[in-house]
Amino acid sequence: MPKACLECGDKIVGRVDKKFCSDYCRNAFHNNRNKDRKNLVRNVNNQLRKNYRILESLNPHEKTTVSKNKLLERGFNFEYLTNLYTTKTGKVYYFVYDQGYLPLDNGIYALVKRN
Repeated sequence: MPKACLECGDKIVGRVDKKFCSDYCRNAFHNNRNKDRKNLVRNVNNQLRKNYRILESLNPHEKTTVSKNKLLERGFNFEYLTNLYTTKTGKVYYFVYDQGYLPLDNGIYALVKRN
């Protein structure tokens, strides 16, 4: 009895354990199956990538200060970060991968890069 492709239903020719008739059908099947979960992950990764690029562009020399307004103008979203670092003195640095920021007084942020 010939097997049918899990995506399109066409007859499968080839190995006995094949489930799809082509790479296109295999990719389409898995993309459709994971679509709902992928949207959330994709959106979060896109915002993290955007935040990273903003911090990287404003901090070319690995240490500088910038206003909160400048970050917001470029589309920085303070809700998305990858980790926190608390110093011995209790200061909390917020990081997006290796690019970080520390809130200072009067809406100013210190930007740093962790090596």
